[in-house]
Parts: sequence; structure tokens; C-alpha cells
Amino acid sequence: MERTGPQQRSGTDEPVTGTGEPPGTTTHTAAAADGENPPQGPPAPDDEGSTGGAGGNGKAEAPKPKPEPKQQPQQSRRRRRRRLTLALVLVFLVPLLAAESALRLNYTGDPKQGTYTRNRDAVWLGHAWVDGRKTDADVTALADRLKTTGIRDLYVHAGPLEHNGTLPRSAYPKASWLIRTLHSRAPRLRVQAWLGDVLATEGPTGMRLERPATRAAIVASTRRILVTGFEGVHFDLEPLPSGDRDYLTLLDSLRSVTRSHHALLSVAAHHIDPLPGFHAFWGTVAGHPKWWSQRFFGQVARRVDQIAVMSYDTMQPLESLYGGYVAQQTSLALEVTPPSTDLLMGLPFYHENRFGHWAHAETVPAAVRGVRLGLSRTDADRTNFGVALYVDFAATEADWRAYRDGWVR
Repeated sequence: MERTGPQQRSGTDEPVTGTGEPPGTTTHTAAAADGENPPQGPPAPDDEGSTGGAGGNGKAEAPKPKPEPKQQPQQSRRRRRRRLTLALVLVFLVPLLAAESALRLNYTGDPKQGTYTRNRDAVWLGHAWVDGRKTDADVTALADRLKTTGIRDLYVHAGPLEHNGTLPRSAYPKASWLIRTLHSRAPRLRVQAWLGDVLATEGPTGMRLERPATRAAIVASTRRILVTGFEGVHFDLEPLPSGDRDYLTLLDSLRSVTRSHHALLSVAAHHIDPLPGFHAFWGTVAGHPKWWSQRFFGQVARRVDQIAVMSYDTMQPLESLYGGYVAQQTSLALEVTPPSTDLLMGLPFYHENRFGHWAHAETVPAAVRGVRLGLSRTDADRTNFGVALYVDFAATEADWRAYRDGWVR
């Protein structure tokens, strides 16, 4: 509430003497006996300290108030600033509180029975698996761990791509060994090449998908890496603005390559607008394309075999709000993903604390519960559905246990 300044004193508050005369004045006495006219001068004050009225009837006039002093310009500016600040707070705070309340409500209720793994889950694996740092013993341990999960696909980091779309073979020297060894330990697992790069959407440096030569180089790199034995290619190109037509064109070209190799085309996807048009608002305010429209998400999903939502880094401060956000994202994604496309929701298997991600809020149990709630409300019987674990080298035993207890059962 706006604070008011001190009250202004009016002229009627000034004190008068006990005689009713203003201090410092002299009374002139009439001389009626000798017939002399009274001397000219100001009329004598009445008992109220004011002069007689016009016409000489002796009636007292009401005292005239002194004019209000003009407000100081500096004080006026302060008031305007306070009002503007209050208006801005209301414009942003009220919708934010309403949205957060909706997320908290979205986290309530019980998931439906049977909303557990469909054995189509995935995990992102670091570059150490293809650059020579891992051994046969590491592969055996990984295969043993995954036996008790619903994980089918491994996204193994084999890049990154160069900004011009090329990929040197030296980036994945042990890929053939990894694929061969994993197939001998766990034949049901599929190994995909995880390729990505930073796009030049927020600065002068990065990959430029608007260049046909860059897109052609990405397609050629995909064709070469599939010859190594990978059973799919998983692309993570970001930050990617919603509605990017060059990205859709690239996916169309990649799809023809992966199909000719009987391989999968998979992508990591941005979040979907939590409110209609939110990606446009956020892009204008923050200059960062974090969200996609639901329509664009559907356009991407129809062009790929798998789409994995990076449903973390949500800026939510509480577990309940994060879980409600994941439930909402799950529902939004299910609504526009074709039944033939695998939809995977990301689980945060890492524990950083920075802007956009609080480890105490973005937990595996909250994410799993949110996924199950969204699945229950939207398409509980969806077959091509799962979760994707990010990322193996930052995961704790508690993360793996929460995933098995909450989702695998």
C-alpha cells in the first residue's frame, strides 16, 4: 500500500492572542462626543480576530485559508516510481502465483495402476564409453545394472559435431568395441550415437542450421557413423527456437538416411509452452528459446522414431511444483505425439545447484510421480512411452534406486 506524506498545516492553525487581536496591532478609539471622524486606518478586529464585514454590519467573516504549498517535484517522482513498481509487481507476481498454484494442484491425486515402465526407457551415457577410458569390466557392470531396469536404448555421446556439421572419426575411436561388447553382454540393448552442438541462436558462435552446406554435412556425418554399427542416432541441438523450419528440413533428410540403414532417429526436445504462447514471451524477455509451442513439438515428433523431453532445469523451487510441472509436460507431449513414436520424459540424474535447477526440488521421485500422473490423466495405456535418465556419470545409487522403486517396480 502506498504511504502518504506528513499532513500540511493550514492557515487556520496559527495562534492568536487572548484579546482577540493579532499581535503587533493597535486599536483606534472612536471620538463620537466631540464629533470628530475617527482616524482612517484598518478597522478594529472583532472578538474572533477577524475584521468586520463589508457594509459595516460588524458581522465576522470566516478566515481565508492559506493556499496549500506546492508538492515538491522530488516527492512526486518518488510516488510515481512507487506506483509503477507496484503495478509491475502485480503484473508479474499475480500470474506467477496463479501458475505455481496450478502446478501444485497438478501434483495431487494418485496415479493409475499399471502406469509403470513399458521397457522402453533410455539413458544418456558420457563420452568415456567411446574414447578408450572404459574397459570390459565397466561394460559388464553396466549390463548387470541395466538387467533390473526397463532401459532399452543407450544414447552414447559420440560427438560433438563441429559447427560446420562434420564429425571426425577420431571422436569415437572405441565405438565398435563398445557396441560389440554390449551386445555380447546384453543383446536386448540398442546403442545409439548421441550427437549434438550449440546452435548460433544467442551469439555469433555455433552451428547455423540455416546453411544448406551445414545440414548436408550433418546428414553425411550421420551416414558415416551408422556404418560403425550404431543402431540409431540421437540428436541434441540447442538452444533451438520454436518453429525452426531449417530444423524440420534437417529431420526430413535424416529420416531417409536412418530408414535406409534400418536405424532409429531420435531427438532431445525442449519443454512445451506451460501457457499458450509462452515461448514468444520468454524469448522476448530473456532472449533464450527454452520452450516450444505444442504445435511445433508435434511437428518434430511426427518426423522421428523417438523424442525425449528434457524435463529438468525448470526453475521450480519445490519438489511439489517440479512434479506438477513434469505432470503437465507429460500430458502436453502425449497430446501431440503420434502413438507410433516413442515418447520419453527426462529424469534428472544429476545434482547441480544453479539458476534454473535446484537439486532439492528436481528429484527423481518427484519426476517419476509427475510422469505417472500425466500418463494417468492423458493416455494411461500408451505403449510407446518411457523415461530417459540424464546422465550416467552424475548419477547416485539413490537416483537408480528411486527410478527402480518408483517406475520399474
